[in-house]
Amino acid sequence: MNEQESELTVMEPGDAATPAGEASVAESAATEAEAPGAEETVSRAAYDQLKSERDQLLDRIARVQAEFDNARKRAEREKIEFRDYATGSVVEQFLPVVDNFELALKSAGTAEQLRHGVELIVKQMEEILLRLQVTAIPSVGETFDPRLHEALGTVDRDDIPDQHVAEEIRRGYKIRERMLRPAMVRVAHNTRQVSE
Repeated sequence: MNEQESELTVMEPGDAATPAGEASVAESAATEAEAPGAEETVSRAAYDQLKSERDQLLDRIARVQAEFDNARKRAEREKIEFRDYATGSVVEQFLPVVDNFELALKSAGTAEQLRHGVELIVKQMEEILLRLQVTAIPSVGETFDPRLHEALGTVDRDDIPDQHVAEEIRRGYKIRERMLRPAMVRVAHNTRQVSE
């Protein structure tokens, strides 16, 4: 008998013709696939390599997180330092104004002299504001603009066009094009102009 004949098995009627070796391989593959606890085995060297790579990645993540935290803290610290520097620069310009107010309070001059001194201090403050690019919002005589003016009420006036600013209660300011605060105003209500 040759080798092929020894691998053949006796077949029952209705069975497909398969060599015995192939049937046993198929059965063992099916058994392994169905076995619930079947796991692939990994060599100790491959396991150690994977563990080492994982540890390196975890270490790298920890370093990146620490660098991110340090950068965030540094940016916050620089922001505070910049704000303090900018505030100090502005305050430094207003210190002479405060000095002049203190001198005015200590002076024993007449009311007219005191008024003149305060006018000079106001002029000094306006010059500082101009250097800081802070400008007053024009109001009296201007058309009422709710983006620039805050109306506190209306005033019946015949000498001013309707819906124009009649009085300025508090001056408004802007720095470049950004609004710092609107001007508080009273708006003219011209009955003659409305009736026409």
